[in-house]
Amino acid sequence: MYAKLETRTFLAMLVGVSLAFVLLMKPFIGPIFWAVAIAVIFHPLQVFLVRKFGDRPNVNALITLTICMLIVVIPVLVLVTSLVAEGLGIYQKIQEGEIKPGEYIDQVNQSFPAIQAFLAQFDINFSEIRDRVVSLFVGGSQFLAKQALGIGQNTFQFFLGLALMVYLAFFLLRDGSKLIDLMIRALPLGDERERLLFAKFAEVTRATVKGNLLIAIIQGALGGIIFWILGITGALLWGVVMAIFSLLPAVGAALVWVPAAIYLAAVGDIVQAVVLTIFGVIVIGLADNILRPIMVGRDTKLPDYIVLLSTLGGLAMFGINGFVMGPLVAALFMAFWGIFIREFSEESQRAGLSEGDVD
Repeated sequence: MYAKLETRTFLAMLVGVSLAFVLLMKPFIGPIFWAVAIAVIFHPLQVFLVRKFGDRPNVNALITLTICMLIVVIPVLVLVTSLVAEGLGIYQKIQEGEIKPGEYIDQVNQSFPAIQAFLAQFDINFSEIRDRVVSLFVGGSQFLAKQALGIGQNTFQFFLGLALMVYLAFFLLRDGSKLIDLMIRALPLGDERERLLFAKFAEVTRATVKGNLLIAIIQGALGGIIFWILGITGALLWGVVMAIFSLLPAVGAALVWVPAAIYLAAVGDIVQAVVLTIFGVIVIGLADNILRPIMVGRDTKLPDYIVLLSTLGGLAMFGINGFVMGPLVAALFMAFWGIFIREFSEESQRAGLSEGDVD
């Protein structure tokens, strides 16, 4: 009896200390998560270096991390800096009256009065939609302007998070396999289940970051290039916006280039509108349908509706990190239930067979 009380007390304290540790790490959840993602994505490179040059943990981890910095971290920093600067420039032009989103929408309405008539059939007020679109456009540019100001004011905090991410990524690359083995020994879920869940975590993380993110970057780059060729203001900004929307199935980059094509047609630039439409449908649209099955894989891809809901929920809960965390939580949810259904259904079948044998 006393031994059971000791065990329960210990387990309760273990849970309490673990929760306290999680709360302690909460301010650093972003750097920690991306350090784990880097370690998972670049683990195959780490394994290759071990096979090629021998087991030199520190050197191999440093080489892997350096390659990651050169091909991922530094380009992303340059892109984000350029994006924020361009967003700030557009916000200033809106404030000065050089860019007038409301007039652009009115021009589309004048050129295509059928749009307003179509919306009226469903009791949708075009003026309300116009005001909301303008508010959304101004709010988005204002958000980027605030981010530019925030980056300037929180430079130390930003670089502290970046340094923490790189620091943790080094040790996770070096000692990741040992840490996984230690967690498998510590967690009371059964070794086979734990290995399956860790494999699912790595699989979804690679698919989401390496696959979906890379596809989004490709679509955003293609959209930005065609906008630049057609002389549309803010090509870099709209390219990044298309990349972000490309993470969402069913909607994607079309939320940006379709309104742009409609506006070009409204102002009389028919050739540019046709070129943008053809390019959007054939090049940008088909890039998703062709590349995603190849780079992500059909077996690891969640249903589109699950991806959409989990991505939106992840963005609401975790911020910008949610575009990876959301689908990851959804994938683990489905993995847990898959294990439960498989194992307990097998146990039920065995129990039914045993009862049949007895009868």
